[in-house]
Amino acid sequence: MRNAALLLGVIGGLLALLVGFFTYGYTEFIDRYGEVRGLAEQVDRVGLIRAVSFVAPLLAIAGGGMARVRALWGGILMLISTGLMLYAFDFGVFTMFPIGMTGLGGLLAIAAGRPDEPKSHF
Repeated sequence: MRNAALLLGVIGGLLALLVGFFTYGYTEFIDRYGEVRGLAEQVDRVGLIRAVSFVAPLLAIAGGGMARVRALWGGILMLISTGLMLYAFDFGVFTMFPIGMTGLGGLLAIAAGRPDEPKSHF
């Protein structure tokens, strides 16, 4: 279970990184070149979008990397990343896989209470 959590966390974090690049770049583009009514308008919470674009992928990748040794901490980081992405970006066609993979990785990491290794967090 810890290996699955590691893979899901890292892959979900990399996909979240792509979403983060796009959303941060979109807000910068609109700030620099202005809005086009009906086509490209600025989001309401620019600061939140930019912060989550940076923090959520970091938490997901770090949580995935920690999942083998410190499953509880890694799972908590992945679930925080999932919550941030869900709150800031909503659930849509481009965010469903980062949110789903990171959330499932977090749940699997927390559920790994009795691993094959003697290092259990329960």
